[in-house]
Order: sequence, then C-alpha cells, then structure tokens
Amino acid sequence: MIRVLPFVFYKNFVGLALWPFILIKDHRLKTNKSLINHEKIHLRQQAELLVIPFYLWYFAEWCIRLCVYLNTKKAYRNLSFEREAYAQESNPAYLKDRPLYGFIKYL
Repeated sequence: MIRVLPFVFYKNFVGLALWPFILIKDHRLKTNKSLINHEKIHLRQQAELLVIPFYLWYFAEWCIRLCVYLNTKKAYRNLSFEREAYAQESNPAYLKDRPLYGFIKYL
C-alpha cells in the first residue's frame, strides 16, 4: 500500500519501505516504476527476515559500512539490501524470480 507523506523525507530521499507500506514524498512518484519496484524489493526483504530482524540487520550493517567508508552516503549505497534493490529496480520481473534471501549475494 502506497502512502504519500512529504513531511517524512529529508533532502534527496523520496521513498521508504516501512512494512507493510511504501511511503513516498510526492503523488507524482506513484508512477515511478523503478522507485516503486525498489521499495517492493525492500518489502520482500523485510518479510523474509520477519520485519524487526531486517531493521536490526540494516542498522548493524550500516554502522559497519560507516566505519569502513567514513561517509554516510557511501555506507547507505553499499548496504546489501540497497545494493540488491538498486541493481534490480529496473527489472519488473525480478520479484517473480527472486531467490529467497536474494540480498545475501550482495553482501
């Protein structure tokens, strides 16, 4: 379910998957297929890790990547969850064929 909540977003962020919702910054983004697919990939990741463990893993991995890169944007872009979502966001069939725990190969 997609919700438009512009006040949630900071700077360049325009979308967020927060189980079971996709939150977006602007109504016009509902037609952005890559963004919606990117967030749907995150919803699948969250579901297979039973939501709370996903957020714990995401935060822990972000802390580790931040120590490695010393840059918040690089840390974010190199998270396994984000690498999978960015790599496959333009592939509308990806979620049909995605293997269970598909993000693992992006670690």
